Amino acid sequence: MSKLEKNWVVYLVRCSDHSLYCGISSDLEKRLECHNQGTGAKYTRSRRPVKLLAASAGMTKSDALKLEYRIKQTPADKKLSVLENLGQDVCRPD
Repeated sequence: MSKLEKNWVVYLVRCSDHSLYCGISSDLEKRLECHNQGTGAKYTRSRRPVKLLAASAGMTKSDALKLEYRIKQTPADKKLSVLENLGQDVCRPD
């Protein structure tokens, strides 16, 4: 598997109304900027600003989509722990 195939991340953000949003991206910095400008997901447009809680390490797009689905099926109070219990590095900004 080439390095280019493993450039997707699953991320979890906290919205201004304290709700959580989970998504995937191959360019996390740009995606967060879009969310905060109101041009990202419809869900986050009225809940700005968003703050990054955690992001996975590089994954294939297929693996990222599967993990995103799994996290979205998880109750809100357990979403972060699903991302953290991957057995891989998870970025948690200060």
